[in-house]
Amino acid sequence: MLKPHKNLLNMGAISREEIEIIFNAASAMKEICLRDIKKVPTLRGKTIMNLFFEPSTRTRSSFEVAEKRLSADTINFSASSSSITKGETLIDTANNLQAMNPDAIVIRHPLSGASDLLAAHMNTPVINAGDGMHEHPTQALLDIFTIIEKTGGLQGLKISIIGDITHSRVARSDVIGMTKMGAGVTICGPPTMIPPGIEELGAKVTYDINKALDGADVVIMLRLQLERQRQMLFPSTREYSKYYGLTSKRLANTSKNIIIMHPGPVNRGVEISSDIVDGPWSLILDQVNNGVAVRMAILYLYVIGDSDASFA
Repeated sequence: MLKPHKNLLNMGAISREEIEIIFNAASAMKEICLRDIKKVPTLRGKTIMNLFFEPSTRTRSSFEVAEKRLSADTINFSASSSSITKGETLIDTANNLQAMNPDAIVIRHPLSGASDLLAAHMNTPVINAGDGMHEHPTQALLDIFTIIEKTGGLQGLKISIIGDITHSRVARSDVIGMTKMGAGVTICGPPTMIPPGIEELGAKVTYDINKALDGADVVIMLRLQLERQRQMLFPSTREYSKYYGLTSKRLANTSKNIIIMHPGPVNRGVEISSDIVDGPWSLILDQVNNGVAVRMAILYLYVIGDSDASFA
């Protein structure tokens, strides 16, 4: 049984053993995703609410597909068409949702800590689908799952995360989760985009992309999150690409077995060139594919909690 936590809010709250339980379930879920009929009755009769307070394509679609493949009833909640626009607080929203007796809530919110606030007022499992610049635990889990699928494990791997670290919830969750699984993580970006104290999470810091690429087994590129920057933290996107963009020329000096990843959306020609996105090193679409299986596993384990189940 997996019921160590009522909610999945951050990577720090789950152990390596619990992560492995999730991955065991995800492997079974991935087999379901390869069938002709990609649906099982596992969550039949359960209701999942998706609360997305900011735009999302991959994460929202991934959760919706996962829920439907598990036969759950799905309710999509959009902030633009809700009582939030009339001044209702998140706590009042939580109380109203609780009265409807959902079986789980998936939340994406632009403010850090919003998922924790919601969870504090709910008896229903809350799954954080990204809160502000804080964390994105399900993305970290699918990233780790994808790397393990390709390499067999993270123990001893050198992973570099390059880009706008300050505004990236993915970077924080990845650093916590990947170091927990035994990897050595280096983060890289302009000094204006590296948050103070990031080393306390277990990562090394460099401002030189060539040093970050040197000896790396896995490289995770991040986009410039201009929508979160109150002022431009680099002179221009062209100059950013010159100093921190991943190009074929830079990649030529790395290991031939290097893995390139990106949580999306990808800004081609800015943080990464198109030939790398579409090249043999890229696992970007594998991440999207594995995201459904990992989120199916998370929904099942946090709603039902039976880690020993088999799936028909």
